[in-house]
Amino acid sequence: MRERLEDARLWALLAAVALTCLAIVAPRVTLTRDVYDLIAVVDITGSMNTRDMTVAGKPASRLDATKSALKRLLTDLPCQSRLGLGVFTERRSFLLFNPVEVCENFAPVETAIQELDWRMAWDGDSMIAKGFFQAVGFAEDLKADLIFATDGQEAPPLPGGGTILPEFEGTPGKARGLLLGVGGREKVPLLKFDDEGHEIGTYAREDIPQENRTGPPPPDAHLRPGYHPKWAPFGTDPPGGDEHLTSVRSDHLAALAARVGFGHVDLIDNPDLLDAVEMHARTRPIEVAVDIRPLPAALALLFLIGLYGAPLFSRIYPARARSAALKRLSPAASLKP
Repeated sequence: MRERLEDARLWALLAAVALTCLAIVAPRVTLTRDVYDLIAVVDITGSMNTRDMTVAGKPASRLDATKSALKRLLTDLPCQSRLGLGVFTERRSFLLFNPVEVCENFAPVETAIQELDWRMAWDGDSMIAKGFFQAVGFAEDLKADLIFATDGQEAPPLPGGGTILPEFEGTPGKARGLLLGVGGREKVPLLKFDDEGHEIGTYAREDIPQENRTGPPPPDAHLRPGYHPKWAPFGTDPPGGDEHLTSVRSDHLAALAARVGFGHVDLIDNPDLLDAVEMHARTRPIEVAVDIRPLPAALALLFLIGLYGAPLFSRIYPARARSAALKRLSPAASLKP
């Protein structure tokens, strides 16, 4: 038995030496990895202040939920991926910086995402379709895929009762990306802020344009009181509606996404953006040199632990076994006269 143990220790020592030599001379292995080139454009209009989302189990605004999801995506993206950042308000999307490598630039990109604020907006309108189409254009020019995050609430509403979309001048399907809906599905009041950014209540129906009367009237306009095809094509009564209430406009976003060949998901259903990106964005294969030396070095360490630890364990275990046996026999021994 002793000879067998000594033979096993010899083989363990030889294996540890061989693995150590391999760890010293092992070359790096070249592997192919898929990475992404992305631009995230975030809606910073007033409706994104609505607190109908959650972050870490606590109520949060749509903008804060978007920032949290983007920071998690930044962490999850593989190194050599690139991410740019932009904002949308009024009718324009504005690129803050071009896509940069995510690992080397992690801290500045994360800080830029965290510092996004609704006060950066230069106008109160929210013509989302126009801003989205523009963002698709500059993402295509930069050969990147687009993540456009918005609640989908157009302000003022689109003409024709929301059925008439602006023209998309690009080629559907040429650009790729994701239209991300942000917000809850239950309609809640829009928050109102004063000129200094303090919350002062919510908007009433008369505070918000309920209908866009600059384009053609909706199909049912002839049924409205006071309708006249020339003098009153929208009727004479004040428009009704609930544009002062807000929720994620999933149907509208799905129509916009289909117009340009994008995917559409709602953040409330897909908190992990990387899964959605993998489904709707293109990958860029790159070759990566992987250092495999830690693997044989770790195996060598395990063999050395076994080499020097096994004899120690073999001495400790019999001693414990003998001690346990004596304890079992001690009550019987104490009964003897």
